[in-house]
Amino acid sequence: MRSAVTLSLVSQSKGGPFVFWDDLGGACQKAAALGFDAVEIFAPGAQAVAAETVRPLLEQHNLRLAALGTGGGWILHRLSLTSPDAAMREKARAFIRCIIDAAGALGAPAIIGSMQGRWGEEMDRESAFNHLRLALNELGEHARSLGVPLIFEPLNRYETNLVNTLADGAALLASLETTNVKLLADLFHMNIEESDIAGAIRHAAGDVGHVHLADSNRRPATLGHTHFAAIAHALAEISYGGYVSAECLPYPDPDAAAATTIRAFRRFFAVETAIGPH
Repeated sequence: MRSAVTLSLVSQSKGGPFVFWDDLGGACQKAAALGFDAVEIFAPGAQAVAAETVRPLLEQHNLRLAALGTGGGWILHRLSLTSPDAAMREKARAFIRCIIDAAGALGAPAIIGSMQGRWGEEMDRESAFNHLRLALNELGEHARSLGVPLIFEPLNRYETNLVNTLADGAALLASLETTNVKLLADLFHMNIEESDIAGAIRHAAGDVGHVHLADSNRRPATLGHTHFAAIAHALAEISYGGYVSAECLPYPDPDAAAATTIRAFRRFFAVETAIGPH
């Protein structure tokens, strides 16, 4: 397993669960100094993360890009893949395609979380899932053409009523024509929705393609009550070799949150990688 830390370039998301903010170069410098393997970027759009801007910084600090988030499309433009407005659905797909292009140019996947939307009012559940499947099939294959997967994130019930658990996500993936979509196991959302986080990871097995690291209170790992040893062991059991990326509140400040996170990664996840499944 490899470590990553999040950086938000979306000023409108201030107060959200991202460790570093605004300064890509500074975040890369701090991430490298602490020993992270990669950064994950939450961007306002593809233009903010063009390869000619991001690649030199990554190379300078010997980092990789773990993933690019697409949630800026929801925060800034209220775009979703399940909007009752067909034109808005197309704008959402176009926004995500551009993020996939930007991420793919750097060998990384894009993440679909909040842009999945929800059903209700003008959109019934069956129609919402049909729109979501159509979009994921198209966008998953677009990502395949760039040699990267597409990552889909189940969210807690307060953020969506579509896909809340890894089991829900696995069922959605099984209904797709594309095989190029993987699940994001976000430990904060799972703390709300799963009765057994480690068990959910084991059952999802080959569908898990990315992990977000946060404690039960969304503070950095070890500052809540999540049982990280069991989770790390479950990831090792399914031979997960991807990123464990800190998407948590910058508590008490970004530098301290990053330092706490890398210590937690080394304590739990790096050890499981080294010794493998028991």
